[in-house]
Amino acid sequence: MTFERKNIRDMEGYTPGEQPKSTDIVKLNTNENPFAPGPAVQKALSEIKTDDLRCYPQPTALELRKAISAHHDIETESIIVTNGGDELLRLAISTFVETDEAIAVAEPTYTLYEVLAQAHGCNYLRFKLNDDWSLPENFAQTLNNANAKMCLLPNPHAPSGTLLPVEELAALANEFIGILLIDEAYIDFVDPSLNHDCIKLINDFDNVLLLRTFSKGYSLAGLRIAYGIGPSSLIYPMQSKTKDSYNTDFIAQKLAQAALEDQAYAKKAWDFVRAQRAMLKDALAELGLTSVESQSNFLLVSVPEPIKAEELYKSLKQHGILVRHFNHAGQENYLRMTVGNTNENQLLLSTLKQLLAE
Repeated sequence: MTFERKNIRDMEGYTPGEQPKSTDIVKLNTNENPFAPGPAVQKALSEIKTDDLRCYPQPTALELRKAISAHHDIETESIIVTNGGDELLRLAISTFVETDEAIAVAEPTYTLYEVLAQAHGCNYLRFKLNDDWSLPENFAQTLNNANAKMCLLPNPHAPSGTLLPVEELAALANEFIGILLIDEAYIDFVDPSLNHDCIKLINDFDNVLLLRTFSKGYSLAGLRIAYGIGPSSLIYPMQSKTKDSYNTDFIAQKLAQAALEDQAYAKKAWDFVRAQRAMLKDALAELGLTSVESQSNFLLVSVPEPIKAEELYKSLKQHGILVRHFNHAGQENYLRMTVGNTNENQLLLSTLKQLLAE
């Protein structure tokens, strides 16, 4: 006998990237930042007293929201702080999507989206990306014809790392009659010369919600803290009605604010990742492992026949290096490789060279 709701009983849960028990493993499978949190974070942590934990945290993370507001030059009311980006996704779905309505995605995409839709009990519409990872033609019209209430769109894209320009996203938001949630988990690694900035879209459209996280660019994946940016008409109901009373803890709020305010350190990490990303892309190509232009902190690497990506993944694991293999339709012969530190990247390349020669 089971007491689960039928949709929960029938669904499969999300499978996170493997977390190894040994510290000897080179971990390039979950897109973590190769830099440790900066000295400002260490200082903020050292100043936290145990008595600070006796009371509940500020329920809306007001001080952190003020810091985010100043950083992006937007109103505090346009920001909600959440327990990781995953909570923002769950909040958006539970707040705005009825169970008889639909969420739409362009696949391949972040696999958690489907899990959240299944848990909520709403419909999940899949549309296929073009072979170059771009959106299909007339995508907004397709969404409208399908009566999609919300579209979840990672940008930079996961798992490819490609980037849709702001102008294309603006055109999509303008035509789409539902909510466009742009998941910008990897936005900090975008080349600054592109001048890519979607925040201005929230002033132009009442249906755009942006997801930002401290997990990737600010090296705080272990804290589980993120934030959403949107018009107050989208932020308010999540902030005041569907968010947990105290969804982010005191320590996470303090450390995230310290990380955000130390932009010099953060930008140093982002510059390093971009440089190593370019180096890895070229070096992998010399080994016959090509990848599309990535604006994230990872590369989606195509493994040519007759080599099998899954076998190469297993061989790397045997050598103490974890990368990600998605055994999904259309992705069987790709490996996603996180940009690591200098030593990790060189070890990855030398090991791949050895394995491919064998």
